[in-house]
Amino acid sequence: MVRPGLEVLLDDPRAFVPPRTRAALVCNHTAVDRRLRHAIELLSGAGVTLVRLFGPEHGVRATAQDMEHVLEHRDPVSGLPVVSLYGRDAASLRPDPATLADVDLVLFDIQDVGARYYTYQATLGFVMQVAGRLGKPVVVLDRPNPIGGVTVEGNTVQPGFESFVGAFPLAVRHGMTVGELARYFVAHCGVVCDLTVVPCDGWRRSAWFDQTGLPWVFPSPNLPTLDTATVYPGMCLVEATNVSEGRGTTRPFHLAGAPWLDPQRLTAILERIATDAGLAGAAFRPAAFAPTFQKHAGKGCAGVEVHVTDRERLDALLLGLVVIAGLREADPAAFAWRAEPYEFVADPPAIDLLTGSPAFREALDRGDDWRRVRAEWEPDRRAFLERRTGVLLYGAP
Repeated sequence: MVRPGLEVLLDDPRAFVPPRTRAALVCNHTAVDRRLRHAIELLSGAGVTLVRLFGPEHGVRATAQDMEHVLEHRDPVSGLPVVSLYGRDAASLRPDPATLADVDLVLFDIQDVGARYYTYQATLGFVMQVAGRLGKPVVVLDRPNPIGGVTVEGNTVQPGFESFVGAFPLAVRHGMTVGELARYFVAHCGVVCDLTVVPCDGWRRSAWFDQTGLPWVFPSPNLPTLDTATVYPGMCLVEATNVSEGRGTTRPFHLAGAPWLDPQRLTAILERIATDAGLAGAAFRPAAFAPTFQKHAGKGCAGVEVHVTDRERLDALLLGLVVIAGLREADPAAFAWRAEPYEFVADPPAIDLLTGSPAFREALDRGDDWRRVRAEWEPDRRAFLERRTGVLLYGAP
């Protein structure tokens, strides 16, 4: 049975939070124990003095959609003041030093999903940077990586392509917990911070979330299941196109489609490309859907649904690359890269921010074999694997 860092801290709170410490808590709705009791109440009941909450993208209670700014307010349950770390501009992504002036220590407890694009780990790094400059210690309450800690996929973000979906040089599927990420930021990203990680008890790197015995709490509004987290490192790339990634449906990131697509043709194309690319562990079904919000809201869309057939064999990033290549081939005249600003960045385009460089987009635009780009990423992936070795908390892969 796995115990998250929150439960380990509660065994002996004073070992991590000295008496009379005024603490801020960076959290959202995932900061719960196995009985689904929230950290706000548990920490307060254990004698930890919480004076302020900081909420990431989607907010402390996860009521906001992606890229929807969250206003500062008071938490309706605890009454504590909440500082939003996802406001109207890029400056809001980092805590104002004034909001940390009256605290002695910062606690961080948020469930990550194991992909570089997922913004909670960027929030962690930014909080550590500001807290470090102010001399405020940071204590990270660790949680399992839901898609395991063994498999690592993709390249790291190249200089000039940093953003909120790629703030630090991580592989796309990084295979680390939030506690290990915090240690990586200190060891390899120039983050100077007095860091303590409260590790999980009993987690193995090879374990998926449904093997931990912990209850699944959806980490964000469009990541409802572990199956969704499994495909997310690849299917998130569809966000960078004019094709719906299934937001506004009950199958976000499993569905991909648009009003102009022929689902039978698209499925046949994807099956061929997947075979050529050596993709295993996924199958495609012709699908129709009508998103209730975001891209093509209220319009009938046709496309595919991705089914995970073997999660251990699935290369999620390769899945996303295959789907993007197939969407473009299915209707090259209608397909387009997202042109609107993405996570407060107008240029480079969203696809470059997500993939960490222009290489994949440029290869597709030129009609080149995009599989060569993936092969060219391999040395970078291996170098990342080597760098992360020294910060791992749960044994070698």
